Formats: sequence, C-alpha cells, structure tokens
Amino acid sequence: MAILLKKQGAVLILMLNLFLVFTGIGLAIPIMPKFMEELGITGSAVGLLVAAFSLTQFLFSPLAGRLADSYGRKKMIVIGMFVFAVSEWLFGIAESSTLLFVSRMLGGIAAALIMPAVMAYAADVTSEEDRAAGMGYITASITTGFIIGPGIGGYVAEFGVRVPFFAAAVAGLLAACVTMLLLRESRTEPSNASDKAAAPAQEHSNLFVQLMNSYREPYFIGLVIVFVMSFGLANFETVFGLFVDQKFGFEPKDIAFILTFGSIAGAVVQLTAFSWILNTFGERRVISICLLFAGLFIILTLFVHKYWLIFAVTFIVFLATDILRPAVSTQMSMLAKDQQGYVAGLNSAFTSLGNIVGPIVAGALFDININYPYGLACVVLVLCFGLSLRAGKREREKSKAAA
Repeated sequence: MAILLKKQGAVLILMLNLFLVFTGIGLAIPIMPKFMEELGITGSAVGLLVAAFSLTQFLFSPLAGRLADSYGRKKMIVIGMFVFAVSEWLFGIAESSTLLFVSRMLGGIAAALIMPAVMAYAADVTSEEDRAAGMGYITASITTGFIIGPGIGGYVAEFGVRVPFFAAAVAGLLAACVTMLLLRESRTEPSNASDKAAAPAQEHSNLFVQLMNSYREPYFIGLVIVFVMSFGLANFETVFGLFVDQKFGFEPKDIAFILTFGSIAGAVVQLTAFSWILNTFGERRVISICLLFAGLFIILTLFVHKYWLIFAVTFIVFLATDILRPAVSTQMSMLAKDQQGYVAGLNSAFTSLGNIVGPIVAGALFDININYPYGLACVVLVLCFGLSLRAGKREREKSKAAA
C-alpha cells in the first residue's frame, strides 16, 4: 500500500476509471429483463448484445496494448474514458435494439483502450514483490464496479430505466478529466517504447497472427485458461437476470441485491487477503481451486429454490471468480517481462473471445431451456480445472528436469 501512495495516487486513479467502466457494464444486468419486454427482444438477442461488446473489445485489445506501449498508458486511458461516456449516453437514449448494439460496441472499444493500458500502468509502478497486491487492487476496482453497477441499475431504475446510464456518462466524462489533469505517464519516454516493441510488433503484425503465434509463449496456458474461464462465466452472467426473472419472478431490485451482496466478498478478499493467498498457495494452485469451485457452485444454481440459497450459491461463485481473475493476470504479468502492454492486450483479447462465444451460446441455449446455459458453464469450467492441473504437472516436471 505504501508503494501505491508514493506513486501520488496513480493506482487509485486507475481504480476509479476501471470502477466506472465496469459499473456502466453492470448497470444493464438487472434491467435487461425490462428491456426485453420494452423492445421485444429474445434471450438470443441479449446474448448477441453482450457479445457485441466483447467482439469490439476483442478486435481492438491487441492494438490498444501496442499503442499503450508505443504512445503511453495515460493517453489510451483518457481516450477510452471519453468513448465510454459516449457509449453510456447512447444506451440511455436508445429506442431500438440497433442503437443498443452500437452503444455496446462503443463500450467494447472503450474497454479495449482502457484495460491493457491500466494493467500495463500497474505493472510499471509496482515491483515484482508487490505485483500481486497491485493487481489485486486493480481487479478489486473491477469487482466493485460489478457490485455497485447492478445495485445502481436495479434501484435507480425505479426512477426510470434510462437514468442510470446518463449518470454513468457524466461520471465517465469527469473521470476522463481527472485522469487527464492528475495522472502522470508511467513511461517517461513513451516514444522509445515503440522502438523496444518494434520487433514483437512486426512479428505479431495483426490480431490473428498474434493469436496464432501465442501458443509459442510461456504464458499460453494462462491465455487458454482465460478464454475457457471467460466462456464459462459468460454463460452464467449473461442469463442470470433472465434466469431468475423467469424462474422465480425476481424484480430488478431482487436481482441487484443478489449480485451486489454476492460480490462483496470478492472485493474484500482482493483488497485484504489476495496477496497473502497467492504468496501462500501459489498462482497455479489458486487458479485450479477457484475453477473447480466456480464450476460446481454454478451447477448448484439449478437445484436451489429458496432466495437465501440462491444468494449463498451466487456468493461462492463470485468469490471464486474474483480471486481467479487477478491470479491469472498476476501469473502472466510475471512472465511478460518487458512486454507488459502487449501481454495485457492478449489477456484482454482472450477474455473478450470467451465473452463473445459464451453469451451467444448462452442466449441460444436459454431460448431452448433456461437451465442449459448453467449446465454448459459447469462442464466448461471443470474441463478448465483439468487443464490447469495438467499444466501444473507439466511445470513441475520441467522444474525437476532443470534441477
């Protein structure tokens, strides 16, 4: 914490930006059932709407990571916050599904610009010893945004379902101004970064070449886990509001309450105990355990019927995933060396790829049977658990051979 304070509150400003972005994303979760009724859209359309956000984030993330290395982290963050504000304003005024799609796609571009730059900035201002703590703080802001977002969306929606989005647009503009005025660039000579990154940038000349060549990198298994994890969790998150609305008749306030308090534990753990957990048990073991718990408790959602049981199961799912995300990011950051922005961009791209496929599949399955998306999410996460165990075994064998 002392290191963060010495950096003149830089990490706190980064946390503010990510908090606002993911608050804006979370706003729509409890309100989507009402949008479905108002605009006459199906579960498949909701899945496509979520996927539209992830698609643009996926397409722009690797480029944004390189730009953050070449031109500086601060510029990308400020531009991204302005784009985020526009996207929220468009969502607020949308009267058709077409404008909703445009809004979410702009939101994906904003996230692509912001996420790699923030992760790279955090890596710049923390030492290897404090990297886990720094990533924990950054990820906690994402978690808190998801906590506050549905809460704001659910409760403020009683004054009008569009009011929360206008508030998010104003907050985004204010955050962009604060970042522009107060945040210092973490790379003292951003232009030199382009020279340093020239070789990898030429080798990975476009998005698809980057993805194809990523299997050669030491952090590839981490990227695969990111994709599979995102796919499984997207199945859970995309249809959660629709699931409890149709199965239990929950109102936006009920959905907001479950999401809000079900996520609080994750934010608390990230702020207080995440560094200790990672240093005590190691990244690989933490990743494996969290994948297993997330998969098992997602399938339990299909077998609970009382409100407090739904709350308890969701609580465990969010706790596991909120530890899992920064654990994977920390692991890859340690392996990235001097390519923090590039690796952060790949991390964001693989996350988006899972978030593209996951919601589309979840929405289609939801229209067939509301239970199917959660069954698939469980299978995918348990398979990912097996993959993480295999990767850990391979790493131990390499260590023994080297010794």
